[in-house]
Amino acid sequence: MKTPAFLHRVFGGKFAAKKTQVRRFQAARIDRLSADWIATYSSINEELRGDLDRLRARGRELRNNNDYARKFCGMVETNMVGPAGFVMQARSENAPGKADKLANDAIEAAFVRWQAVCDVTGRQSLRDMCETLVGGLPSDGEFLVRLVRGPDAGNEFNFALQLIDVDRIDTTFNGIEPSTGNTVIMGVEVNAWRRTVAIHIFEAHPNDGPRTSRRRVRLPAEDVIHGFKVERAEQVRGIPWMAPGMLSLHHLGGFMLAAVLAAEHGANHFGFFTQNNDATPGVLPVGQHEEGEGGEAITTSQPGVYDTLPPGYDFKPHESKYPNEVFGPFVKTALQRVASGWRVSYHALANDLEGVNFFSIRSGTLDERDRWSSDQQWFIDILLKRVRSEWLVMSLLSNAITMPTGSPLPAAKVAKFAPHDWLGRRWEWVDPLKDMNARIAGVGAGLVAPQDLSAQMGRDFYDTMLKIKEAQDLAQQLGIVLPAYAASWPARQCVWRSR
Repeated sequence: MKTPAFLHRVFGGKFAAKKTQVRRFQAARIDRLSADWIATYSSINEELRGDLDRLRARGRELRNNNDYARKFCGMVETNMVGPAGFVMQARSENAPGKADKLANDAIEAAFVRWQAVCDVTGRQSLRDMCETLVGGLPSDGEFLVRLVRGPDAGNEFNFALQLIDVDRIDTTFNGIEPSTGNTVIMGVEVNAWRRTVAIHIFEAHPNDGPRTSRRRVRLPAEDVIHGFKVERAEQVRGIPWMAPGMLSLHHLGGFMLAAVLAAEHGANHFGFFTQNNDATPGVLPVGQHEEGEGGEAITTSQPGVYDTLPPGYDFKPHESKYPNEVFGPFVKTALQRVASGWRVSYHALANDLEGVNFFSIRSGTLDERDRWSSDQQWFIDILLKRVRSEWLVMSLLSNAITMPTGSPLPAAKVAKFAPHDWLGRRWEWVDPLKDMNARIAGVGAGLVAPQDLSAQMGRDFYDTMLKIKEAQDLAQQLGIVLPAYAASWPARQCVWRSR
């Protein structure tokens, strides 16, 4: 039965059918305001397949020519590796809780010797190689290291490393590897579980002049370390770390270059002479065509002199828009956006400490240091732990790790000698007095172990204790009192206090 028309007029359409309300995510709506928001449903590997080589090439161009990109690469190298590099500490034990000091010292001493000869080319130490690897992550997003075993290593440990340019990974190789039947994605061969089983590289760099080669070589996974940060499931190639800010930085660089050229042009041009109908033939403005003995134009200027234009000439000054008052704020805003995409503080990337106070810089610095510590641990897990494991096996088999008596450590006890730790670089306190007092209070309250505090400072607790003992013995031998280690000092002063 139809609703009478007068009921609509009386009740205002109360009996009319109600429209269904649908809840939706605003970011997924398609309308005139979001029509230019283009997104795809492709997998991460399909997206990288078409863009990875171009991303890497553009990232390297920025690293070579852009000031801020170069600064970011330097920040990655300095904060992840640092001046001393990563320090390996052996942790083998004779019994639970009882360290095998002689074996640990022998392993650490041998590892120090190996670090100087670990590069198969003989050009870099382990620290330098680590700096090269992490320095390429902003533009490349990945690295490739080959493990060289046996006589080819060229050292007493029969183990070395070879750095391989990721350009040599054949990104265009996608399909099936005939010899194994495995799937190959951008040069990375994976099994049914998407576990990497081999890397397919060119025999030489594909763009290296007369040394160019596009002949592929298959490197088994046990012979290489292909490191990259996994950002999405099933990802097999690395994404350049600078990718989120590369386009903004490119356009910012173009804008800054144009602004500099405009400012230079404005500084070089004071104005223009204009001629009207009253100009006298053959008479030009002062200094325009006066010639010296060599026929060259002469321009003279003296302080406090007013020049007079000939009849028929006017002067129009040139007013350049640069430097402009909005130039600085615009560049700062653009760099803040780039710094956010690269997960670093703006003041560190731009070297801009204007308007920064202690609390703001402390907050930004601590947050950034957490990022670097996380990156250090990723690098240790993906590269250094495996390198140390492979080195230990080859060194023991080569009798290259010897005790003070000259006898080599037995290879049969490789499992005993395997435990170890890595110490990365650490930073000075932001507020030394307060930060140190807080940590001392934590140790005194039993909330933090001294070993953990020493590790946070980038030092080994056992080595620190040995150095303190040496300092005490030397002071006693020389008749010097060290107040910090005196028996009454802890009772007299538990924390450092400012005077």
